[in-house]
Amino acid sequence: MTAQAAVATQPAKTPPPVKQTEAVDVFDRLQQTYNSIARRAFELFDNNGRLFGRELDDWLRAESEILQPVHLEVAETDEALTVRAEVPGFATNELDINVEPRRLTISGKHETKEETTKGKTIYSERSAKEILRSFDLPAEVDTSKATATLKDGILNIALPKAAQAKTVRVEAKAAS
Repeated sequence: MTAQAAVATQPAKTPPPVKQTEAVDVFDRLQQTYNSIARRAFELFDNNGRLFGRELDDWLRAESEILQPVHLEVAETDEALTVRAEVPGFATNELDINVEPRRLTISGKHETKEETTKGKTIYSERSAKEILRSFDLPAEVDTSKATATLKDGILNIALPKAAQAKTVRVEAKAAS
C-alpha cells in the first residue's frame, strides 16, 4: 500500500472545505471537464482511422477514462439533507465541495506517480483519477452551515435546510 493510499483510508483530521460558490465557477469546472473529454474522444477517433459511426463509443470511452463514477445516497429529514458519496482513494485536500442553495457539486483530482529503478531499467507510471458530480437538491439548504467529513473513502455531507418563511396573517387597517 502506498503512502498516499494509506492517507486516504485514515479518518480525516481536517474536514474537506465546503464552499459557497457562484454558478459561474461550477460552469467553468464543467466546461473544463467537457473539453478534456472532447479532446480524448477526438484522440480515440483519430487513432481508429477517423471512421464515422462510432462517435458515441469514443465519447463514452473517453468519459470513462477521465471521470470516475461517484455513487451517492441522499437522505432527507425535516431539518436537513445528508449526502453520502463514495470517493475511494481521495484525500480531503483533493476534494472540492461546492454548495448552492439548491445544488451540490463534488469534484476532485487524485494523481499518483510510481517509479522503480533497477540497474539501467527504469519503470515509471502515472495515473490520475478525476471525479465530478453535480446535482440538484430536493430542498433549499443553508449553505453557511454545511459540513463535510471523509472517512474510509466515504464523504458525508450534512446540509441543514434553510429556514422556511412563516405565514403571517396581516390585517388591513383603514387609512386615515
